[in-house]
Amino acid sequence: MRFSLEHLKRYLKTDKSVNELAEKLTMLGLEIEEIQDLASSLDGFVVGEIMAVEQHPNADRLHVLRVFNGQDTLQIVCGAPNVRVGMKSILAVPGCLIPKFQEKLQAGKIRGVESNGMMCAEDELLIGEDHTGIIDLKTDLPAGTPAAKALNADVIFDINVTPNRPDCLGVKGIARDLAAADMGEFVQADIQEIKGSFESLIKVSIQDETCPIYTGRYIRNVQNGESPEWMKKALIAAGLRPISALVDITNYLNISECRPLHVFDADKLTGNITVRSAKEGEKIQALDDKEYTLTSDVCVIADDSKALCMAGIMGGVDTAVSAETKNVFLESAYFLPAKIARAGGLTNALSDSRSRYERGIDPASCEADNNRATQMILDICGGEASAIEIAGAVPDCETQIQFNYDEVKRLTGMEVPKEKMQQILTKLGFKVDGNSITVPSWRCHDVSLPADLVEEIVRVYGLETLPEEPMRADTLPIGTLLPQQKREVAVRRALAFQGLNQVITWSFMDSKLAKYFDSKGLKLSNPISSDLDEMRPSLVANLLSAVKRNQDMGCGDVQLFEVGPEFFKDTPDGQRLVACAVRAGKYLPKTWTETNRFVDVFDAKQDAITALMAADAPESLTVYKNAPSWYHPGRSGSLQLGKNVLAVFGEIHPKVLKAFDIKTPVVACEVYLDTIPMPKKRNNKMMKEFKKSPYQAVTRDFAFVMDKGVEAQKLLASIQNTDKNLIQSVTVFDVYQGDNLPQGKKQVAVQVVIQSMEKTLTDAEIEGVSQRIIINAQKNVGAELRQ
Repeated sequence: MRFSLEHLKRYLKTDKSVNELAEKLTMLGLEIEEIQDLASSLDGFVVGEIMAVEQHPNADRLHVLRVFNGQDTLQIVCGAPNVRVGMKSILAVPGCLIPKFQEKLQAGKIRGVESNGMMCAEDELLIGEDHTGIIDLKTDLPAGTPAAKALNADVIFDINVTPNRPDCLGVKGIARDLAAADMGEFVQADIQEIKGSFESLIKVSIQDETCPIYTGRYIRNVQNGESPEWMKKALIAAGLRPISALVDITNYLNISECRPLHVFDADKLTGNITVRSAKEGEKIQALDDKEYTLTSDVCVIADDSKALCMAGIMGGVDTAVSAETKNVFLESAYFLPAKIARAGGLTNALSDSRSRYERGIDPASCEADNNRATQMILDICGGEASAIEIAGAVPDCETQIQFNYDEVKRLTGMEVPKEKMQQILTKLGFKVDGNSITVPSWRCHDVSLPADLVEEIVRVYGLETLPEEPMRADTLPIGTLLPQQKREVAVRRALAFQGLNQVITWSFMDSKLAKYFDSKGLKLSNPISSDLDEMRPSLVANLLSAVKRNQDMGCGDVQLFEVGPEFFKDTPDGQRLVACAVRAGKYLPKTWTETNRFVDVFDAKQDAITALMAADAPESLTVYKNAPSWYHPGRSGSLQLGKNVLAVFGEIHPKVLKAFDIKTPVVACEVYLDTIPMPKKRNNKMMKEFKKSPYQAVTRDFAFVMDKGVEAQKLLASIQNTDKNLIQSVTVFDVYQGDNLPQGKKQVAVQVVIQSMEKTLTDAEIEGVSQRIIINAQKNVGAELRQ
């Protein structure tokens, strides 16, 4: 939502600075996306007065001007057709940064004639779209006056409006919030009822429940010329293009009052207006120059001959106003949000009106806004208005809430005086009668509970005043969590302790990238963005996108994790809960004490094991080489319980990294939490770790020669299973493949720790365990002890 400071001040009397307003908007929940100060972009530009105009000697369409800048007279070559002696315009001298091109102006020769500046058009300064000539200033300001002053350069705010605040899709709603937060005085325009001097020549009727109330008014003998400068300036600041007075008035009230309107050229209508369901296959040529084929789920505004526009979404070209329009029919209606959202999804037609109707505008303001728009048309375009036509009735939108003011302290911990609470609610438009609070019609869509009133009070009072108090462990509702929820909490904590940062990404992704992750083709019918059009088949994909964004911002070493669903079918059981961890770049920050290294497959394996331990997975897991296609085939694996895959890990395949434009090594693991069996009894691994034997441990090293194709994991499992009570650990400390071994063989050296929990082992007992290790290794994996 874009708007200018000048536009805001039509609804808010304030002397607050831009920074103060911006900070308060963010604290109110209307987060600032950008602030554009046009004055700063015009630094160095001044008013220039043309003292002489001569024809360019080498070009028919160029002129050589003598321009006074308040101090000196400059020679400037200009191609604008509207130059004349005595004209004042905006002058850019060498060194000025031209906003449109983002380049500094330089002196030079144009067709052999020296030019020491530039006379500017509106589009070059980004204050308009006109490029038919240079700006013609109608001003008494002397040459040399800063351009920002001559143009009344404004400040433009761009805010993020959350879905629950459709009232703030109008500058009026934003001003009301700021006034409630003591940032100024709210200006409530006085709306006079326009009775009209004749009966409307067009009647209206409603045949579709999508529209509870529809108001219309016939206005004749209008002159559809240009809009006033103040209106065009407001529209341009909002990112809209001024078209004509009639269209601009409707657009202006849309961004000012959050009131979508429509004007029909009345002479192009046949008979009366009917709000009805579209006929199956009925077609409309809309104002976006697209033809839409409709279904009966779409509500239309029709005359006696055909459908004219999609109700609440977009008008049609057949009845659009033009410069020749003399008689118009003005529409101000209310359409049910859910119905408009449904129709918008079916048609995929996007418009400012749809975005407001589907969120929910004020259902009680149709008649008042019709009067407001009519008055503006009469003031700007002239004409004569009829009496208003009304079909239907305002829906019941009055909500009363019995409110206990102590709820604010109970739910937030904030101490807010009762008088202040009542003052805030009153300024926001609520009617306060003791503990009975009546919700204003423009907030009926998002305020219905006492907790909603608490939210309104604390966001206006100031969330920054919320006292900081650490949450005690004994107050956490751990006992109310289900076993699966406890598992998720444990896994998140374990991965965080591994130095990983938790992120939450979209549940959807770019289908062009999804193909690298065994895409199931779960496309979205109405994606929020063209690059978020498919449900993610793997969490790795979006985490790689996050890695790329971080590296683009200079953070080369990234450690992230997420716990969330992956999707493979469009049914309720078509998703699984996964814990995914990704590491990119170097394993540790650079230090002087040790040499750093890039992340590798064993880091991913350790993350997977950590998550599995936190999830109380069985200890008897087997490592296999198989992993999904987005992992490197020679540097990846899976952890399985029988045939059940509990986790996969490894380096990301180079072709996938290339697709994401990531230059550093990346490793990842995915732990499938839904596939891990719940333990029959709690397996307290931490207690097991601290239960140490008081008796002497013995270390034995073995070097086995075995086939290259045999996995070392199988050798380790064979040794561990020789005697689970006495063999405490088995680790590989060397792998050798060389000329001293038979062809097709490798040497694997392992270290075995032998220890009893009950006594000190004798030499004979230790030797017995060693011999059984050798025998089992030969029997199970064909490994021979190297002599």
